[in-house]
Amino acid sequence: MTARSGRGAVTNPFDEVIRAIRTAGYHNHRLEQHSDLVSAGIFRDLMKRCPQIATDYRSGLIARWYNVPAPGARGRRVDLFVGEPSPSGKYNARGARICVENKSVITAHRNKTNRHDDLDEVVRGIHRVKPESIIAATVLVGTALTVLNIPDHVKKRYKNRPDLFESKVLPRLSKGDRSLWREFKFAVSQNRENDPQKTVDAFRTLPTRAPGHTHVLGYDFILLVPVFIDNVNPPRVDRKNAFGIDVDREYQRMLETICRAYEARWHL
Repeated sequence: MTARSGRGAVTNPFDEVIRAIRTAGYHNHRLEQHSDLVSAGIFRDLMKRCPQIATDYRSGLIARWYNVPAPGARGRRVDLFVGEPSPSGKYNARGARICVENKSVITAHRNKTNRHDDLDEVVRGIHRVKPESIIAATVLVGTALTVLNIPDHVKKRYKNRPDLFESKVLPRLSKGDRSLWREFKFAVSQNRENDPQKTVDAFRTLPTRAPGHTHVLGYDFILLVPVFIDNVNPPRVDRKNAFGIDVDREYQRMLETICRAYEARWHL
């Protein structure tokens, strides 16, 4: 089941990403922290939800790795890899059973093409090496139209006085202090109104496949997660989004898809 916070709100790995941003004060799009949190959360939830995966993992039949070379995709890495280890217990690309890749297009929607191509290359590579592998992807899609770019612009102003950034700026970030827009207007990135929808549409063109059709090139599941992150206002998973995406229901569907596929492909 999906975890719940002390106030009863539904949470999932993407809520953990939001909590991490709140703790840090801002989203650093140059780092991969969000991907690590999502990978760890997905594996944790699969262990809780899928008895066969948990049994195989605890018996050593399968193992888990983060950020390892993607099977068949030269120069690419896969964020979560679950599969049969080599006889010596090391990472074994040909033992792949579950591969999950995490991407984000939050502050610069022009990057959607590159992230789309990354996912396309990964699924093609994995399918060449192990077509029966369960292949999934998650994509954080930013819905904020105006974003304060902290890593690339604001922090650079304080590169010689990081103490001032820590004391004068950081405590105000993601708290709703609208004066930040005026104070750091040189660091404001503007997205067009239809950019988030175009990003969602772009990722929906990635190849997918029906259950059991392991001969078909495609993802077994692609989860699009709208998030509101502008580094001025409090960040959130954008559950009331314009795309008709029920994040919590879709996350549960992804877990269920992986569980069923795992049992069908390796335990029937």
